Amino acid sequence: MAVPNGPGLVAYTATRWGDLLNPRKMPPGEAPLKGADCYRFVLTHPMVDVCITGPKNTQQMREALKALDLGPLSDEEMVRVRRIGDYFHDHYKKLILG
Repeated sequence: MAVPNGPGLVAYTATRWGDLLNPRKMPPGEAPLKGADCYRFVLTHPMVDVCITGPKNTQQMREALKALDLGPLSDEEMVRVRRIGDYFHDHYKKLILG
């Protein structure tokens, strides 16, 4: 929960440099996330005040701004995003760390 008059919390790399948007890196049978899904996930956390984006083009900028229109993730969306995040973390940590 945000602290009144406390320091702001800024998040970045919500898409993990695009990895969470890559269909080849998703759990089997799972559609990739959209940028808006990633930004909404971050902004759903009550301690996060700002999420920085780095759009490469107009389409990516529109996708990022869409997160503001859609608002926080629903419980069902949160379950899906966490499932993908858990898979990604477990699967790719093994590749990185050996």
